[in-house]
Amino acid sequence: MRTPPNTPPNTSPSALPGGTRPSDPPSTRPRVPTNTRDVRDALVGVGRAVRLVLLLALALLFLIPFYLLVRNGLSSEADITSPEWTFFPGELHWSNVRELFDDPNVPMAHALLNSSLIAVLTTVGTLLLASLAGYGLARIPYAYANVVFYWILGTLMVPAAVTFVPSFVLVSSLGWVSTLRGLVVPTLFSAVAAFIFRQYFLGFPRELEDAARVDGLGYWRTYWRVVVPNSRPVFAAVGTIVFIGAWNSFLWPLVIGQDRDAWTVQVALSTFTTAQTVNIHELFVAAAVSIVPLLVVFLVLQRHIVAGVERSGIDD
Repeated sequence: MRTPPNTPPNTSPSALPGGTRPSDPPSTRPRVPTNTRDVRDALVGVGRAVRLVLLLALALLFLIPFYLLVRNGLSSEADITSPEWTFFPGELHWSNVRELFDDPNVPMAHALLNSSLIAVLTTVGTLLLASLAGYGLARIPYAYANVVFYWILGTLMVPAAVTFVPSFVLVSSLGWVSTLRGLVVPTLFSAVAAFIFRQYFLGFPRELEDAARVDGLGYWRTYWRVVVPNSRPVFAAVGTIVFIGAWNSFLWPLVIGQDRDAWTVQVALSTFTTAQTVNIHELFVAAAVSIVPLLVVFLVLQRHIVAGVERSGIDD
């Protein structure tokens, strides 16, 4: 009897389990049509272009006030009040800056120094007091901690105008009118800053604090050696807000700083526009000079501010 020749195995779809077809070679696999890919890439490019144009438009709108400050600050009174608008005057009057600081009626240099001292001292004091209050409310267990926290939040509902007159009477009775103490001390504590720090420290990793406890550190040294170094972003964010608020403060320095030597930048700016005279070009120069410290602070701390928004502030 003849042995049948060896035949190759049947690989037809009906011979495989479930009637499936073996894997197609790479050359026969389905591909996305080229035109579909091109359309998708084109849409992505259009979306990016639209976002870029929108961002540029918003940036230009944001820069318009700065342009007006520089343009009018380096112009003469005639150029500012002229009915014919020019992008920049034909002649830039850099002497306006020297005239601003030589003006005998407005001690602008001394006002800048006062505002700098007040803003720095207020920022440092607020960060210290508010962070300690927030850390104590978040981490130190004691009776009525929540009650104290709710009382602090309750102060946010009291309008500033309600406490303005009592604060002035208290400062006046202490003899702090036209002094640095009277301008700084009443504004040191901020309920908003204490609330922000308390909420931030509630999410602070306890493992870091437990490790400090093992090393024999108490609450105070744990706060300084562990919590503060790992909380730079929130300190930078709160510090920037407090600094800007202290620098732009007007009503309290106006009432307390009654002597010329106690004027701040905002009070000095208000003297350029009175019922009798309006010194336009010096007003614009002074406004441009007054925002330089704010820009410097923001440029220095922007990396920490962005880090505080993007992540929790704890490095892995």
